[in-house]
Amino acid sequence: MKRRKKNLRKRARSNVCPFCKTKVTTIKWEDYESLKEYLSPRGRILPRSITGVCAKHQKLLTEAIKRARHLALLPFVVKLD
Repeated sequence: MKRRKKNLRKRARSNVCPFCKTKVTTIKWEDYESLKEYLSPRGRILPRSITGVCAKHQKLLTEAIKRARHLALLPFVVKLD
């Protein structure tokens, strides 16, 4: 368990939001493969401090992930055995 936490912390936060860098205005729930990058191994949404996403895009990202979950494209919880 400690190794997983360390791996999440090792991800360096970039100075620029990846969505602002590419000038993305909307985040689509249909692109669930790219949304998986912003989920932890347990299926939780990663915070801004880890991903480096700005507040505006974090809100859009959260909304897109929740919509994808309701449509069963992304899991709510991942079972770890």
